[in-house]
Amino acid sequence: MFLGQEFKIFDWFIIHFTENNGMAFGLEFGGDTGKIMLSLFRIIVIVWGFSYITTLTKSKLPNGLLIALGLVFGGAIGNIIDGVFYGVLFNDSYNQIAEFLPAVGGYSTFLMGKVVDMFYFPLINTHFPDWLPFFGGEHFIFFRPVFNIADAGISVGMFMLILFYRKHFR
Repeated sequence: MFLGQEFKIFDWFIIHFTENNGMAFGLEFGGDTGKIMLSLFRIIVIVWGFSYITTLTKSKLPNGLLIALGLVFGGAIGNIIDGVFYGVLFNDSYNQIAEFLPAVGGYSTFLMGKVVDMFYFPLINTHFPDWLPFFGGEHFIFFRPVFNIADAGISVGMFMLILFYRKHFR
C-alpha cells in the first residue's frame, strides 16, 4: 500500500496505511532527539521487562497479570522493531508502494524509522447539532486515532494493569 491508501471494511472499520514518528496513536515529542530518546527508552524497557517478567513467572502471580505485562512487552517489541528497522529496510511510501531493500537504501537511518499504523475505527462519524454552542454544525469523529496491533497490545495491557492488578505494584 502507498501512504494514505485505505480499504473500507465497514463504515466503522477501515484499513488505512499511515506512518508515525512517535509513540502509540501518533504521539511524539522532541523531534529527532526525542525519537532517539524514545527508541533508547523502548530498548531499555524491553531489556528490563524481559528480566522482570522472567522473575515474575517464578512467583505465584495471577496469569492475567502476566498476560497484561506480556501485552505491554510484546507491543513495545513490535514498535521498536518498526522504529529501528523499517526506515533502513524500505524506501518511502509517498505516492508509491515501498520497496523492500531498495538499491539506494532505506528512507532513514537506524533508530529513525517510522512505525506503521493501519487500523482506523471511526465509530461515530457525524456533525454536532446546529443548536450546540461553540461546536454546532461542526464535523465530529469519535475515535479518530489510527493504530497498529502493538499499540493495541500496549493499551489493553496497561488498562488491565491499572484496572485489575495495580495492587501488585505497591
